[in-house]
Amino acid sequence: MLAKTGREPVVLDNLSTGHRWAVKFGPLYEGDIEDGELVQKIVRQHGISDVIDFAAKAYVGESYTDPGKYFRENVGKTIHFLDALIASGAKTIVFSSTCAVYGDPETIPITESEKKKPVNPYGETKLFVERMLHWHGIAHGLKWVAPRYFNAAGADPEGELGELHEPETHLIPAAFEAVLGKRPQLEVYGTDYPTPDGTAVRDYIHVFDLGRAHILALDYLRGGGESISVNLGTGVGQSVVEVVRAVAAATGREVPHVLRPRRAGDPPELVADPSLAKKVLGWTAEFRDIQRIVETAWAWHDKAHKSPS
Repeated sequence: MLAKTGREPVVLDNLSTGHRWAVKFGPLYEGDIEDGELVQKIVRQHGISDVIDFAAKAYVGESYTDPGKYFRENVGKTIHFLDALIASGAKTIVFSSTCAVYGDPETIPITESEKKKPVNPYGETKLFVERMLHWHGIAHGLKWVAPRYFNAAGADPEGELGELHEPETHLIPAAFEAVLGKRPQLEVYGTDYPTPDGTAVRDYIHVFDLGRAHILALDYLRGGGESISVNLGTGVGQSVVEVVRAVAAATGREVPHVLRPRRAGDPPELVADPSLAKKVLGWTAEFRDIQRIVETAWAWHDKAHKSPS
């Protein structure tokens, strides 16, 4: 989407979880965001003024068992990254944040004024970086937008790029793996939540809509907008059972699954109030139907599964 709007995305990735094949629209530098010398070199060499920071460890369960890793990776390395950006003259940053900063919210749908009470180390690290951005903005004039993602899902509607994690922990691609026989069954965590069918409810936002929001956030900052955190979600909640049904409908096959106890750090329901993003960025989600979201993901996974590579 950056390339389509006439921008060249210059990618820095240590490829610990990323994929070299996914970098199609600009140069790739293999390295780490904590390498201040490399960051400054890239920013200066390409005359970069706008930065989008997607770099983080992002598994809630793992953050519970190894919180030190998450604070080192998500907070410690970002300290070095911001120092390098400021030293090299970058002016704006869009930072990938998360609805996990809210923890177990008191009101649904969730507005940005909801209390920030993370219930897992992952959410805590993202909230910490938002606070860092606030103070760096005051001290150094750095302008920022922190989109708080709800559950990112789907794939490029044109079939160019899709979601691939190793191991896969996200619900929709994990359900595809169960359908394709790449795992014995999908594990459904928690069936006794205070929700209509007992499974956890989440707000699934399509990656196409996430991409659009980042373009709008860059334009907003370029236009002199003030630093802000905004929710990115559809405002519609879907339960795990409803997502599994959508996968079955998209694939034409039943999803083998097994019921498990709740996982620590998983709130019963997370649904966004995205009205601030509409007001400030002029953004609303185009993909609001879970069936459409799942179908775009399945089109990519099905093609990838059939490809000889």
